[in-house]
Amino acid sequence: MSAMPNNQPPPTVRFREAIWYWLKLGFISFGGPAGQIALMHTELVEKRRWISEQRFLHALNYCMVLPGPEATQLAIYIGWLMHRTIGGITAGILFVLPSLAILISLTWIYIAYGNLPIVVGVLYGIKPAVVAIVLAAAWRIGSRTLKNSWLIGIALGALVAIVAFHAPFPLIVLIAATLGLIGGFVQPNKFQIGDAHAASKKSYGAALIDDDTPTPEHARFSWRRLTSITLLGSSMGLAVWLLIAALFGVNNPLTQMGWFFTKAALLTFGGAYAVLPYVYQGGVETYHWVSASQMIDGLALGETTPGPLIMIVAFVGFIGGWSKALFGGGSLFLAGAIGASVATFFTFLPSFVFILAGGPLVESTRNNIKMTAPLTAISAAVVGVIVSLALFFAQHVFQISTPTPHWDFVAMSIMLAACIAVFRYKVGTIQLIGICAVLGLVLSYLHPMG
Repeated sequence: MSAMPNNQPPPTVRFREAIWYWLKLGFISFGGPAGQIALMHTELVEKRRWISEQRFLHALNYCMVLPGPEATQLAIYIGWLMHRTIGGITAGILFVLPSLAILISLTWIYIAYGNLPIVVGVLYGIKPAVVAIVLAAAWRIGSRTLKNSWLIGIALGALVAIVAFHAPFPLIVLIAATLGLIGGFVQPNKFQIGDAHAASKKSYGAALIDDDTPTPEHARFSWRRLTSITLLGSSMGLAVWLLIAALFGVNNPLTQMGWFFTKAALLTFGGAYAVLPYVYQGGVETYHWVSASQMIDGLALGETTPGPLIMIVAFVGFIGGWSKALFGGGSLFLAGAIGASVATFFTFLPSFVFILAGGPLVESTRNNIKMTAPLTAISAAVVGVIVSLALFFAQHVFQISTPTPHWDFVAMSIMLAACIAVFRYKVGTIQLIGICAVLGLVLSYLHPMG
């Protein structure tokens, strides 16, 4: 491909070639949503030229205003645009499946051997780094979203609502959307955020799907297609949930997981970091599938694995299935693996429906896509919610309750160093996690932990 002149598009990509790429991406997509989107841009836009810069960003803009994991949705979108529905489904599954398998394995190691000194030491170093990573996520989203005092006020209000009043995340989303709707009439210019990537208008040569490439037949909008795919996807989710309910009962944890993670997928705007407070409220406080400390450990594991960060839902599902001993004490791993699979299925199914049903509508509005005022307000509220998540993690990482309550200043120092590394020196997530893991291991041997 490197020998292909830039003024000529690359040859048609065979489906088998695309399969290998999406599978490879599933294993190497470290770095959270930003890193995964950058990786896809480098490979698909710059090197392979499967899709042009503007078509890539047009798809990304749509994915960013949807609830759910935008990097996964972008992979589904490009796979669908290139190879129809089967291409989108394949791209999404292969993007998620490797991380599901890896996270099931790591969660089993964590729950079976989590008390070993080496595991305790590694997690001791990683957890303060996670606080820094979440703060960096809030900064990235905030710098893109909080363009005026109105949006800053919404972000601060969301922070106060969730920290001081423990407001549920869906209520915060509803209030933010209402404020955005009102603000769009009162001060419309304050609730219009332009294309976050508008500054990037580079051309890397002729692409297979270029700016002026006609929309393929399968990507043309029709109400019939929109309705049929929406009904098919919704019916599939409902059928699986009813099957679980029939087999295990409505009050079984697996049935509860199906309903809860469907709501999480539909109500959480702003990507993986925005979904975490909602998952915490449900998984820890409502259903008691995991403890608060396990939730932090799960995020630490999620940061070290490829794939969508929202895959922490698999960790919650595994721990929930294991701790509830769904199939008896002799089948704990099976219970955990099925719990992780159920959580993953219901979390990601809406993303497939959003893209496969809504993609043609997006293609029909190329060169005219805008973020609405309610979605802009929701994005602002998400910043406050993510900051609240960082505060929650900091409290549980830095505050030690035994044998007497005290603050862990060593962990605070690791977090401070991690913040400097991330904000000042732009150290990547995986490098930061690796360095802090080694540091935690060394400190655990110098000063053994209970």
